[in-house]
Amino acid sequence: MNTLSYKTISANKETVNKEWLLVDAEGETLGRLSSIVAKLIRGKYKTNFTPHVDCGDNVIVINAEKVELTGKKWDDKKYFSHTGYPGGQRIINPKDLLAKNPIALVEKAVKGMLPKNKLGSVLYKNLYVYEGSEHNQEAQKPKKININSIK
Repeated sequence: MNTLSYKTISANKETVNKEWLLVDAEGETLGRLSSIVAKLIRGKYKTNFTPHVDCGDNVIVINAEKVELTGKKWDDKKYFSHTGYPGGQRIINPKDLLAKNPIALVEKAVKGMLPKNKLGSVLYKNLYVYEGSEHNQEAQKPKKININSIK
């Protein structure tokens, strides 16, 4: 019997195969889009997934301003931030946030689905969100994927 087949192989920084993926957010629901993008960035769909290693892909999201929210979330959902000063709590709804910074909705949603530790900070740097259909990563030759085909 070959005992080498029983060894668990963990991925590390040198053995990871990172790809560039392109996701079009036009007409997609924010939460469903973000959960799939977070899964791609984390690398959980890969066979050599290792929880403590950055083994995910680099993901480019285009048309971030055309993302959709269901129900009355455009007005009822709230994003909280704090300036650090007394009485410095700031509240903004998605409609105003989209008008102020169109890519912030997708970035906030994906960042909230990544780990809250040092690895999460490293993984977040693998996300590139753009307003419109133009992006700066043509040299990497990203592979366009349909997120509706990923489960």
